[in-house]
Amino acid sequence: MWVWGRSIKKPEPVKDLADISVVAAGWSHMMALRCDGTVWGWGLNDAGQLGNGTDTQSATPAQVRNLNSVVAIAAARNHSIALKKDGTVWAWGANESGQLGIKSNGSNRPKQISGLEGIISIATSATHGVALKNDGTVWTWGDNSHGQLGDGTNVASLSPVKVLELTEVTAISAGEKHTIALKKDGTVYAWGFNHDGQLGDGTIIESHVPIQVANLSAITAIAAGGNHNLAQSGNGVLWGWGANVNGQLGDGTTLNRSKPVMLQLDLK
Repeated sequence: MWVWGRSIKKPEPVKDLADISVVAAGWSHMMALRCDGTVWGWGLNDAGQLGNGTDTQSATPAQVRNLNSVVAIAAARNHSIALKKDGTVWAWGANESGQLGIKSNGSNRPKQISGLEGIISIATSATHGVALKNDGTVWTWGDNSHGQLGDGTNVASLSPVKVLELTEVTAISAGEKHTIALKKDGTVYAWGFNHDGQLGDGTIIESHVPIQVANLSAITAIAAGGNHNLAQSGNGVLWGWGANVNGQLGDGTTLNRSKPVMLQLDLK
């Protein structure tokens, strides 16, 4: 495993850490899932986001306490979450917006999110979490100031709530204040904040329930950024929509897009 960034200008190997299957990056901390199902973290730890029982930052990987059989991880600004083989979800770090899905001020050790069973995929932003259940339903928790939980309200929830009118989902992704989901039929749905067109319905009006993203079909993969999204179709074509002030959509402009645009990639 190699890392680079503000203090490391060229990639360097992480010492004493091997057999890594998945990595996740928070704002100032890193998490790594090993093939043996253990999770390791390093970096800033002021909110307990490393999950090692302390609030002391670590320049070397430290194992997350009392957590094994993990199959997926995700990290955000100052918290982390993990999915275990048994379908349960665990979270640790800051909880000022309810992003841990637990009724406490935060935790420097993993805490199980009650009410989540049969989970097969997880995602998180800095302030809200998302989980996909094996029956194709989606569950969310945390900040809901713009309807990003998809439960028809803008009321935050410290425990998981079911996203309304959404079934047969195969993939999920969390933006800063919006959420997107891919359905079995290849269509994409979005809900939450829409100031930059990140819901992809041709408007900038937020929605507290899922709405279908326009002009997308046969989609096989999705990813949400802070206020923009990408989708890949089965033939390898990429589509982007939402905020574009920094050219993050890759369409050759800096114009926000309230509907998906096809991206022309020059890979020569």
